[in-house]
Amino acid sequence: MYINDIQQAAERIRPYVKRTSLEPSTSLSVRLGVRTSVKYELFQKTGSFKVRGAFNKMLTMTDAERAGGVVAVSGGNHAQAVAYASRELGVDAVIVMPASTPQNYVDATLGYGAVVDLQPTIAAAFNEVERYRAEGRTFLHPFDDPLIMAGQGTVGIEILQDASDATDVIVSIGGGGLAGGVSSALKALKPEIRVWGVETVGADAMSQALEAGHPVELAAITSIAKTLGAPHVSETTLKLARENLECVTVVPDAEAVEAMVFIAERLKVITEPAASCTLAAAERLREKFGAESHLVLILCGGNTGIGDLCGYI
Repeated sequence: MYINDIQQAAERIRPYVKRTSLEPSTSLSVRLGVRTSVKYELFQKTGSFKVRGAFNKMLTMTDAERAGGVVAVSGGNHAQAVAYASRELGVDAVIVMPASTPQNYVDATLGYGAVVDLQPTIAAAFNEVERYRAEGRTFLHPFDDPLIMAGQGTVGIEILQDASDATDVIVSIGGGGLAGGVSSALKALKPEIRVWGVETVGADAMSQALEAGHPVELAAITSIAKTLGAPHVSETTLKLARENLECVTVVPDAEAVEAMVFIAERLKVITEPAASCTLAAAERLREKFGAESHLVLILCGGNTGIGDLCGYI
């Protein structure tokens, strides 16, 4: 992943995405004992970072490719991102989703004008994609695509533009596209910065891959953090994790929910467990930070339905 690719992506997608804010948090700084800021990517269009990669990919497609339409696999945020980008660019989109997808994600994806194809499992959804590709649609992989990752990496550029003194960044990992893109940008622009990954128990494909030395297929996604629920990482995202991340911390759902409640009460925003787990990881890593540290938590998404939120609590 080259910084030039990420910088070009930033220019390409600028007219289509929101420049989200990075703000200091007194509540988090006191709680963690280290100066802490938050990158509010949950206020991005469609409620997560995913539109960055979707737009970067689709804006590089040829007219013929756009005319053939696109297909994507997602249990949540990538679905909405591709549906939204497709609507804005006038491209026909089919989103293949597992049947376990929360209804608010399905409704939002349909609301952006995409066709939704529900499949029994995420693995079955990936298999169904081949049929649509055979029909001529371009596949927008949720993470294993250099253009998708470059788009996600623009979050890293913005972090250092707004907090040039940042020393540590915590980023969530699903398939590894966000972590791979963001860490590549941060390390290229500031080699001494430390990037820490986080997953939840039951959606820990990256930590298992790092331990095994190769991508591992998860038998099932059991975490409530469904937007971290990639069935596996890729060779590319695994390589970037090895090169750029200090470690990957795996936290239980209960800690992600407790962090979610604290964020809602003190920062006044409702995150996803996939985002609040960054605070849970920071709690476990607090001994790694010192008096001179400036920690940044990426709140990558906020598409939690009220029913789900009440159920978590």
